Amino acid sequence: MLFFGIHHIAIICSDYGVSKRFYTEVLGFKVIRESYREHRNSYKLDLEVDRYTQIELFSFDSPPSRPSNPEACGLRHLAFRVNNIDFVIDHLRENDIVCESLRIDEYTGKRYTFFRDPDNLPLELYEEALP
Repeated sequence: MLFFGIHHIAIICSDYGVSKRFYTEVLGFKVIRESYREHRNSYKLDLEVDRYTQIELFSFDSPPSRPSNPEACGLRHLAFRVNNIDFVIDHLRENDIVCESLRIDEYTGKRYTFFRDPDNLPLELYEEALP
C-alpha cells in the first residue's frame, strides 16, 4: 500500500478570528502551532484532530467564495468520526450551530448529519464506535 492515512486537511477561511474560535473553542481541536507569514499577510493554524490527522487553517486576503454548493468540483465535505452523535449535536446546538436532520447511511446503517463552518463549508458527523 502506498498510503496509510490522511496527514492533514487544509481549509482557507474568510475571517481568521471567527474560524479559529469555531475550530478550537466550539469543535475543540487542540492548537499544535500558530504562525503568521508576513510575506503572505496570512495566518496558518495547525490543529490536532487525532494523533494522526491535522487541520491546517489558513487566512488569505479576499479568498473567492465556494462556487456552488454542495456539488462543486473538488472537496465535497469533511467528515468527522464521533462516538456519540447525539452528544455532539447537542453541543453544537448549544453553540448556535444548526445541524441537519439525522440520516442513516444506506450501506453501513450508521447515523450521520451535516453542519456548516463559519464560511459555509459543509462538515459531517459520522457515528462510529471507538476502536
